[in-house]
Amino acid sequence: MTVKMSWADVCARRLERHALAVPSKGGCAEVAAGMAGVHAQVMTAAELGIGLRLDGATRADVRRALWEERTLVKAHGPRGTVHVLPARDLPMWAGALSAPPAPPSPFQDGVRMTPEQTEEVIAAIAAAVDEADLTVDELTEAVVERTGPWAGDLVMPAFQTLWPRWRQAMGQAGQRGAMCFGPSRGRKVTYSSPRRLVPDFRPAPPDAALAWLVHSYLHAYGPSTPARFAHWLNAPAGWAAELFASLDLERVEVEGAEAWVAAGDTELPADAPRGVRLLPYFDVYAYRVGNQPPELLFPGPAAERALRGNFQLLLVDGVVAGLWHQRRSGRRLDVTAEPLVPLTKAQHTELEEQVERVAHVLEATRTTFTIGPVTVGGHA
Repeated sequence: MTVKMSWADVCARRLERHALAVPSKGGCAEVAAGMAGVHAQVMTAAELGIGLRLDGATRADVRRALWEERTLVKAHGPRGTVHVLPARDLPMWAGALSAPPAPPSPFQDGVRMTPEQTEEVIAAIAAAVDEADLTVDELTEAVVERTGPWAGDLVMPAFQTLWPRWRQAMGQAGQRGAMCFGPSRGRKVTYSSPRRLVPDFRPAPPDAALAWLVHSYLHAYGPSTPARFAHWLNAPAGWAAELFASLDLERVEVEGAEAWVAAGDTELPADAPRGVRLLPYFDVYAYRVGNQPPELLFPGPAAERALRGNFQLLLVDGVVAGLWHQRRSGRRLDVTAEPLVPLTKAQHTELEEQVERVAHVLEATRTTFTIGPVTVGGHA
C-alpha cells in the first residue's frame, strides 16, 4: 500500500532532519550530513547555518571542526559549488560526483579545453597540492609547470577580467577529489589535498557512492523525484531517472503527486511543523534547489518577495514567511526582519530568540533588532 503524505508531513520531516525543529546535540559533521552538505560559497553563511543548528555553538566551533579537528572539509560539492562536507563522507562524495555525465562546456573554441587537456590539468592539480597548500597564483605556476604554457593563457572570462585557461577544470578537480580547500592565508584562499586531510582518502567506487548519495539526498530532502535530484546535482534528468530505477527506493504520494524515499524511510514526526527560524544566505538552496515545488515552499507574497534572489529567509512552520538581514560593525549586530505574514505574540517571542541565537553564533556583544522592510537586495 502506497504511503500518503501531506505537505505538512514533508515540512516536519525536513525541519527535523535539518536540525531546525530542535537543535542537534551532535557535532558539526552530523549537521552537515543531515543537510547533505552545507553551501559554503560564503564561508560566514555556512558557519552561521551550521551554528544555528547546534545547541550552544558559535562560529568558532565550526572553524575548529574545519581547520583543527578536521571533522569537516571545505570542497566542491553538488553543482560544482563550494560546500562544507563531513570529512568521513568525502570518499563517497568524490566517488559519486565523478560519476554523472559531464555537462557541456560553457566555453567557446579557443577557450575550452579538450578532454585530454582537462585530465592533464586535474592530474597536475592533484600532484601540486599533494605537496603543500597553495594559493591560486601558486597553483597556477605549478599547473603550468606540469602541463605547459597553454594552461596559463588568460582566456577564461571571469568577473570582468580573464583567468588562466586551467581554472575551468577547478570544479571538476574538486568534485573528483583531486583537491579541496585549505585554511586561508591572510585574505588569500588556499587549496589542499584530501589525501593530506582525510586518512586513507580514496574516491569510493561509483555504483556504491551513487547509491549512498541518493539515499543521503532523500534523507535530507525527500520525498523527492529523479528530476529534482537531477536539478540539485546538475545532472541529466534521464540519467537520474535510470539511477533511481536501479536502487531500492519506495514510492510515496505527497498531496497526490508521485515521489520517492529510501525503502522503509516513511516514518513521520509526531508533531506538526512549527516554529520560527532564521536561515542565512545560501540556506535558500536547501529549500528551493533541494526540493520543489516552489509554490508550497514560498506561498503567497513570499513567491514574489523572496523566491528570486539569494535572501536570508524567515521560516514559519517550515515554509518561507519573510526575509531578514544583518549588518555587522565590529562586535555590534543590527538585525532587521520583514515578516510577510502576521505573527502571533508567541511567534514574535520566538523570532526574538532566533535573533539572540544569531548573535550568539556570530559572537556579537551588542545587538539591535527591528521589524520592518528589508531594503537590501539578495545576498547583500
